[in-house]
Parts: sequence; structure tokens; C-alpha cells
Amino acid sequence: MLGTFQSIFKIEELRKKILFTFAMLVVYRLGSHIPSPGIDSTLLAQSISGDTIFGLLDLFAGGAFLKATIFALGIMPYISASIMLQLLGAVVPYLQKLQKEGEEGRRKITQYSRYLTVFIAALQAFGTAQFLTSLEVPGGKIVHMPYAQFIPLTILTFTCGTIFIMWLGEQITERGIGNGISLIIFIGIVARFPDAVIEEVQYLWYGTRSFFIEVILVAVMLLVVASVILVTRSQRKVPVQYPKRVVGRRVFGGATTHLPLSVNSAGVIPIIFAQSIMFLPATVQQLFPNTEWISNFVSNTLSPGGLWYNFIYGIIIIFFAYFYTAIVFNPIDIADNMRKNGGFVPGIRPGKKTAEYIEKILTRITLPGAIFFAMIAILPWVLMNYLGVSYYFGGTGLLIVVGVALDTLQQIESHLLMRHYDGFLKKGKIRGRSY
Repeated sequence: MLGTFQSIFKIEELRKKILFTFAMLVVYRLGSHIPSPGIDSTLLAQSISGDTIFGLLDLFAGGAFLKATIFALGIMPYISASIMLQLLGAVVPYLQKLQKEGEEGRRKITQYSRYLTVFIAALQAFGTAQFLTSLEVPGGKIVHMPYAQFIPLTILTFTCGTIFIMWLGEQITERGIGNGISLIIFIGIVARFPDAVIEEVQYLWYGTRSFFIEVILVAVMLLVVASVILVTRSQRKVPVQYPKRVVGRRVFGGATTHLPLSVNSAGVIPIIFAQSIMFLPATVQQLFPNTEWISNFVSNTLSPGGLWYNFIYGIIIIFFAYFYTAIVFNPIDIADNMRKNGGFVPGIRPGKKTAEYIEKILTRITLPGAIFFAMIAILPWVLMNYLGVSYYFGGTGLLIVVGVALDTLQQIESHLLMRHYDGFLKKGKIRGRSY
């Protein structure tokens, strides 16, 4: 393992990418501690419970929401914009055309995502500002600034903060190790883990929680991590044969290989997208704080940990697992490429039949993977109800942390293998080594 880390810094390109990514993440964490004007962060943290929808928003924002910093909205407005454009891309002909135009089309879609992010961030900032002005606690008002000044200033501050985070994520993707947006969410969640560990140690030290419960908690966490890694790297290998071809005096083909179909082709994207959708009711509640039926509906029906919240959350995860898999994996293109190169699946006719066969397998193996991740995402509410643990142990947080960590290791592994260095595992199943 030590030799692998030494190899990373021997490769100049990889070393620059990692150091640049680290620098951008440091900038993000520094920004998460710059306070937004006019808000008493101490009173805000006292007035909002961690197991509410705002506690979840704070988890994804890396603690910036309850600290009332300039990055309070986090990266979720950008993710919401991306979801909307991807969903519209399935029904709007113009966006479908852009998706097929290659790099130029992707640049235009990215530009539209930025514009939509600004609009969504401004809307959420307005709703958040309205919500903050309505909060009162025994220690006084959370907002200590005139309404006419606080609202526009907060909208400008929070929107600019989200735009800056979006820029940081794009820079990490283009010039860093990749997966910029996912890494920003990853580092925000990891930043909360030390507080969670300290809290658990205090529970144990003061006798609030028994040693037996803590052992069960650690065992559950290890089991969740191991099972997430197992399911994330599970594959169904479809055999593919290539016939021999004689060109001059050289013989090509004649090999038998396989097409790896992942149980979780979409990665952590369905979890992130689903959580972004679940933030929508809270946003509506912020925009209409004085509407009683909206407040009751969000508080009672869609309260985090409730039956309907968990059910809807799980269904959305399963939906986005299929939706994003259909975006990143096109069976028709795979079948056409195989046919052009002379490859075929034994017993299946090339072309349309092969595409249908691959799609059938992909549909079957995606379902158990999606259900598994939906169950893991709901796990923290079960832990809170029966073990009384912090909500950021297990569930959504661990899924994202483990998934992004594996993807990042895959990126580094690919760079090492291209330059004939050993990767992190000699006999592991990191996907970069199996291709």
C-alpha cells in the first residue's frame, strides 16, 4: 500500500490532479466557515433538530446550513437543475438533439444547467431567508437585520455561494481527479463524521448509551460498508465471442471475452438525485411559511423517518437507478459495436436481438441493486428509532461516501495501470483492474 502511494506521486500528471483536487476541497471547506451576514448561527443550530429535513440539508452542505455560512445551500440546486434537464431530455426534442451532438451538445446542456442553477438557487435562497425571518427562539430572533435588507442580501449571498461551489466542482472534474460534484458532497459528509464520533463517545462516557449498543452500531456500520462495496462491484458477465479473421498473413480475433454488466451502473447518482427531490417539499414550505396545510403536510406526511417519507424516498431511488442506467448504458449502441467488430453473444443473433438480450439482463440485475440501496438509504431512520444513534451513521451518508471513494480509487487505479504501476489491490475487484 505504501508503495502504491509512492507511485501516485511519481506520476507528474496524477500528482498535479490530486494536489489540485485537494486544494479545491480545502477552499470549499474554508468557505463553509465564512458566516452569512445578519444570522445568529448559534440560535439557528438550537432551533433546528438534526433529524429533520433541514438536518439532512445540513449533512449535504457539510454543516454549512446550521452554521449559516455563504455555502448554506450547498450544491443541491445544481443537482436539482441537472435532474430537471435530464428528465426533460427524455421528452423535449431539442434537448434530445443536443445530447446526440457530442461534446458541443454537452457544453450547451452544461450552460443551460448553470442558468437553471442560478434560478433554483435564488428561489431556494429566498425561501430560506423567509424561513429564517419567521424563526424565533427563547434567546431572541435568529435574524438581527431589517427585513428589507436581509432578504436581498441573503439571496445574493447564498446564490453566489452555490455558483462558486458549482465552479469548484467543474474545476475538479476538468483539472482534478474527476467526479467534482460527488467529491464535494463526499467531503461535506466526511467533515461531519468527527462530530458524530465525539457524540457517540460522550454517550458512552456519560452512560447515556450502553457499550453493547455501541458494539452493535459499529457492527452494523461495518456490515453496511462491506455490503455496499460487494453490491457496487458485483457484475453479470455476458460471454462474447469474436470469430477469426485472416488479413494477409495475420490472424485476428478468435477470442472469447465477456461484457461486464454492473448491478449498480448508476453509482451513487440515484441516491443524490432522490435526496435532492426530497428537499423539494421543504423548499415549498419555506416559500409559503404561513400556509398551514402545506406546513402540516410537510411536517406530518413527509417528515424524515416517517412511513410515507421512506416509501417515497425508496421509490425515487429505484426510479433514478433505472433512469440513469438507461442514460449511461445504451444496449443498442453496445450491440451495434459488437456487430461491427464481428462479435456476438453465443446463441443470440447479432443486432436487435442482442440489444434486447442485454437490456433484459440489465433490467433484471438493476432491480435488486436498486432495492438494496433504497433499503440502506432508509437504514438511519431505523437506527434512530431503535438504537437512538445519529442520523449520519449509515444510510445515505455511508452510501455516498463508499460509492465516491470507490469511484475515486478507480480513477487513480486507471492512471497507475496505464503507466504499468501496481494498483491498490493485487487481487481486488476494483473495476479499473478488471477491464
